[in-house]
Amino acid sequence: MILHCVFARFKSSLQAADKQSLYDAIVALKEVTPGILDIKYGPNISREGLDGGFRDGFIVTFDSPESRDAYLVHPDHLAVGERIVASADGGVSGLLVFDLEI
Repeated sequence: MILHCVFARFKSSLQAADKQSLYDAIVALKEVTPGILDIKYGPNISREGLDGGFRDGFIVTFDSPESRDAYLVHPDHLAVGERIVASADGGVSGLLVFDLEI
């Protein structure tokens, strides 16, 4: 399995409804992308103060690296990814992606 972890520094102007719309679009990818087992999202609730400004995130659980790879090039994922980048403070530099094989 692969945990595809994405952490975001969203623009301060991003409204809560717009953020929820992004998360809804990410969750909808489960219906069109084979191999997604689960999707979780939400704010960082750590009290350590080590978030580096990445205060929101989501984790997509894939059944295999191959499923993750197919997701990365899926047109629906690319469209949602563009929305996420546009919403991140600094574009791509406002995102951190970490994939963990478990």
